[in-house]
Amino acid sequence: MLRHANATLDATACAAIYAPFVTDGATSFEDVAPAAGELARRIERVSATHAWLVAERDGLVVGFAYAAPHHERAAYRWTVNTAVYVDAEHQRQGVGRELYAALLPLLCDQRLHVACAGITLPNPASVTLHESFGFEPLGVYRRIGFKAGAWRDVAWLQLDLAGTDDAPQEPLGPRRLPGA
Repeated sequence: MLRHANATLDATACAAIYAPFVTDGATSFEDVAPAAGELARRIERVSATHAWLVAERDGLVVGFAYAAPHHERAAYRWTVNTAVYVDAEHQRQGVGRELYAALLPLLCDQRLHVACAGITLPNPASVTLHESFGFEPLGVYRRIGFKAGAWRDVAWLQLDLAGTDDAPQEPLGPRRLPGA
């Protein structure tokens, strides 16, 4: 089941899912895994303007995906960065695919134009997931971050959400999942 995240109810689970991506490798460029309180603040901040979704299996949160502003400057207001994280025990079971299949239409409904994703390399599973949704490679920031004892590259991929180059309408506020 997918639903919108609730900062109070889901922050602890999201923090537990995210922590290994911070501490056990170079997927996230954070140095310290954020505690549940910080994740609650992030969920609230992101949910105010965009979507933060969680996937549940048997009543447990097993993954999450969200979209957040790409940059603060006004001309970027039609562009978001997306991310998806899935608990290790539930990877390769379609959870990430299910989350993105729900998130991306919500972004289109918000009148957003472009979704971007930054992926620390190597990460073939994440690259494949994004490309399966139509994200196209833009380029690679070479040796952009030092994590886990080495300089790391970050690939950037982009998805055209609007399908047009016409002047955009103002983005709408966060959209809800059907039936939510």
